[in-house]
Amino acid sequence: MTIEERLSSEFGLRADYSQNIINLIDEGNTIPFIARYRKEMHGSCDDQVLRNFADRLKYLRNLNDEKEKVQKVISEQGKWTDELAKALEEAMTMTEVEDIYRPYKPKRKTRASVAIAKGLEPLADLLQSQSKKIKIMEEAAKFVTEEVTTAEAAIAGAKDIIAERISDSADLRKDLRELLAGKAFIQCSLVENENNLTYETYANFKQEVKNIPSHRVLAINRGENEKCLKVEIVIDEKLTIPVIEKYFKKDNEDTNALMDETIADAYERLLFPSLERECRNNLTDVANEQAIKMFEVNLRPLLLEAPLKNNIILGFDPGYHNGCKIAVINKHGEVLDTTVVYPTPPRSKTEEALEKLKSMIEKNKVDIVAIGNGTASKESEIFVAELIKHVNRPVTYAVVSEAGASVYSASKLAAEEFPDYDVNLRSAVSIARRLQDPLAELIKIDVKSIGVGQYQHDMPQNRLTEVLTGVVEDCVNSVGVDLNTASVSLLSYVSGLNKSIANNIVSYRTKNKGFRSREELLGVAKLGPKAYEQCAGFLRVVGGENVLDNTAVHPESYDAARKLLKLFALSEEDVKNNNLALLPKMVEEKGEKAVAEACGIGVPTLNDITSELLKPGRDIRETMPKPVLRSDVIHMEDLKEGMVFKGVVRNVVDFGAFVDIGVHQDGLVHISQLSEGFVKHPSDVVKVGDVVEVKVTGVDLPKKRISLTMKGIEKEGE
Repeated sequence: MTIEERLSSEFGLRADYSQNIINLIDEGNTIPFIARYRKEMHGSCDDQVLRNFADRLKYLRNLNDEKEKVQKVISEQGKWTDELAKALEEAMTMTEVEDIYRPYKPKRKTRASVAIAKGLEPLADLLQSQSKKIKIMEEAAKFVTEEVTTAEAAIAGAKDIIAERISDSADLRKDLRELLAGKAFIQCSLVENENNLTYETYANFKQEVKNIPSHRVLAINRGENEKCLKVEIVIDEKLTIPVIEKYFKKDNEDTNALMDETIADAYERLLFPSLERECRNNLTDVANEQAIKMFEVNLRPLLLEAPLKNNIILGFDPGYHNGCKIAVINKHGEVLDTTVVYPTPPRSKTEEALEKLKSMIEKNKVDIVAIGNGTASKESEIFVAELIKHVNRPVTYAVVSEAGASVYSASKLAAEEFPDYDVNLRSAVSIARRLQDPLAELIKIDVKSIGVGQYQHDMPQNRLTEVLTGVVEDCVNSVGVDLNTASVSLLSYVSGLNKSIANNIVSYRTKNKGFRSREELLGVAKLGPKAYEQCAGFLRVVGGENVLDNTAVHPESYDAARKLLKLFALSEEDVKNNNLALLPKMVEEKGEKAVAEACGIGVPTLNDITSELLKPGRDIRETMPKPVLRSDVIHMEDLKEGMVFKGVVRNVVDFGAFVDIGVHQDGLVHISQLSEGFVKHPSDVVKVGDVVEVKVTGVDLPKKRISLTMKGIEKEGE
């Protein structure tokens, strides 16, 4: 089966779609571009499917390269056979290829290689044959030399050779690997360590390998790395030894004992340690991928949270000794005012802070206060709730995740943006901007620092960065970017662009006082026709010469868009004036296929163009849940079982979801409490940013734990 055929089968795609995607990737097209502007070529696959396809394509190509390498090495040894060719052709994974290669792989000095060097391989062949015609001790005596002084020593060497052969058996390893996956247990015990209290849960832990959840694997791995846990894979030898005997044991009274000893040695010394490592590695790989997937699932809705446009926002970065840093930004994210106040301990200058911020809010006409959720957040929230009562204008507040804000504020990028502000004030600006436009601000931060996953620092960092960068790219391109206001950071995530070209775009913009059309991009240094093709559709020119430049319609489809308008006696003026409400109905009445043919495009592209013409300049995030704004504060001590709150999902993990109900400490809705029905995974029910109704089921003040449920909550009107 070819790579193309395998991908078609795995992804349920037509063969031509599969081949088209491969060709598009090989031609250097980006995933966002392929997903948005080449739908007819792949059946309208979304960006996530296309990224998975690209990952799988890369793996299968690497697999083929590895197969060619193995064939070459074995052929050079003169040991290539039709049987090996068939086995290699049928190998579906890197592990299977490695198993085939194992017997032919150059090895370091082993007990078997030493025995072979002493000329004991023929004796090993005789012993392994277990022929009843052969008296093995008599045969062993024939191999006594100055190096091999006794028949017993010769037998020992022969057993070492056979033990390695057993360990190198590809078919046996495959069977045992499957047996461990289905029947083995992972077992933990505590190691004497001052930090081992963290891992008390795993003091006497044992669970089937096939059933252990990914988050538990990662917790166990961390405990082992911190030398708090001893971890091992265990399986009953009554299950494993018979599998080896099936391959290597024959009934011969003269050799039975020797083969039993050889099989036991092979299993204990070579096979099981190797397979145990494989099993642990496989568990870790699966757990890593699941954790990365959860990070991906959480990051997407976080980046696509609805922006609070057209608001004056005061960013409030809480602190104790160094005070609370304040920055006010206007509707465009520009800084209007900054200060530092000390309403929290140890200074507790509450009255002074009230007067200063009251004046600042009224002077700058602040609409919303964005409070960072880090150190001193609770005290700051209480202070802000009180402050709002003293202000002569309607003001609300929201608690904003400040994960990564300190990393950003100390970065080179922040220093370039705000050279006149110290690190702390930059952080306050970032907190305010996160509420105003989450996507534009969060893309400035290392995605691993955004804090919507678990064990991100334990993940394979290259893979994590690759996946999360893909998420950011998809989000940025699905929203679209204003060519005349976007930062270099934002532009660098646009399809076909990089940081160098993004810098050149900003330089061109500054020099020419803005872009009046997309076509001007071709005048930007290093932005050639291919980059233009990839990026143009994702860049918007608001109020430019051509209304289509403020839509996701690609310049290559402008003629088709004009034909569509002309077909129904409409014009670009109608697009500008939002006079196209009846266009979808007109298209439907005439027939999508007929209209698409008349415009020279496919139906998916027709539908996209129609949608874009209806709302030029639209922001897809407008349909997302708005941030929950508050005007008063609740204390954790005030919580009682049965209380119902409207909260915001802050993080989704394998075992549940953490929800902010406005008491500084997020509560946990365990997976079992997410729905009345069975929930396979929390992400099937909730996502980051969702506004949900929850009921308090338990409060543990000493441990600062809040238990919540989404079950059994009466809805209004019931």
